[in-house]
Amino acid sequence: MIFRWEAPGPYRVAFSTREGGVSEGAYASLNLGLLTKDEPANVEENRRRLCAEIDADPALLALNRQVHGTTVRRASAGDRHERADGLWTDETGVPMLAMTADCVPVALARTNGDNPGLAILHVGWRGLADGVIASGVEALGGRPAAAIGPSIGPCCYEIGREVAALFDADLVGDRKLDLWSAVERALQAAGVQEVERTDVCTSCHPELFFSHRRDGGVTGRQGVIGVVA
Repeated sequence: MIFRWEAPGPYRVAFSTREGGVSEGAYASLNLGLLTKDEPANVEENRRRLCAEIDADPALLALNRQVHGTTVRRASAGDRHERADGLWTDETGVPMLAMTADCVPVALARTNGDNPGLAILHVGWRGLADGVIASGVEALGGRPAAAIGPSIGPCCYEIGREVAALFDADLVGDRKLDLWSAVERALQAAGVQEVERTDVCTSCHPELFFSHRRDGGVTGRQGVIGVVA
């Protein structure tokens, strides 16, 4: 099962779940993260299967070593080693993957059809507070629309006072942060007028999603994958 975003333009974008892969145990079954104790061969097969869902070449897959920062870099086909939390491209056929296990996967797509471009972001509270959304919108340029994928919801995302102080008071209730609304607000502040939300909590649905908090850190990774067609 995947959640597809019908982005306005020549794009194929999908938010993955944990279903449809070959991994076992705590990583069953579509774990996309190599920096786990899953078998690397299983992870590569899972990534291949996800690429097939958007009709993309897995050999060209670009991704980052995510660090909860604000760097959004231009994707280079097959490059998987740079430290960053976002990728963008205007090249056709270069698939990009951002991985999450409670953080928010975000996709941005230019809507000015004669100049297509796509970006994907890994957004946690730290990157969100520091401006990764604005960095992604600036890097992509144009007039982007956005989609916010499944992540930990306001039902489950408990935070401390220091983190709560970084966000508008109305986004925090009962010591829990509404990441979905916080991301949407940051997108709007960066000039994105068209925002779609999934509003599905990764922690509440163990049958569908990996969750770092729910699973005590021993878990896989889902994410967002996209390509300019």
